This record gives sequence, structure tokens and C-alpha cells, in this order.
Amino acid sequence: MKTRVKELRQAAEMTQLQLAKRVHVSSRTIISIERGQYNPSLMLAYRIAQVFGVSVEDLCCLEENKQEEDKQYEGL
Repeated sequence: MKTRVKELRQAAEMTQLQLAKRVHVSSRTIISIERGQYNPSLMLAYRIAQVFGVSVEDLCCLEENKQEEDKQYEGL
């Protein structure tokens, strides 16, 4: 799943470790989320969204991800 975590973190001039500490996870978790290798739980997504003052929908690009998923089901 695509997220805006890296984009928002860099705009805030925050390191992965700083963000990880603020949301109570390891820096490896943040790295994995930014690489699209791990989907955050709803609670973790909410915590990260609060740090950056955005909605979970915006943080997780939910509309864009839904459209990509919908394309997989077209023609079935």
C-alpha cells in the first residue's frame, strides 16, 4: 500500500528514528512502511497521521490505493 509517510516526514525534517519514537514503534517499522513492505495497523496509521496533522485517508492515500485495487477487479 502506498503511503505519504516518507514525504510528510521529510517535509517535517524528521528522521525515521524520531518518528518511530513519537509513535512508539521501531525505526525498522517506519522504514518498512515507507518502502511499502508493511501496512500499518489502523491505530499506527492514526498515530502517524496525528503527528503530521493529516487524516488517515490522506496519509494512506486511500482513494488512490482503492482505485489501483479496483483496476485489478475490472473485467472479472
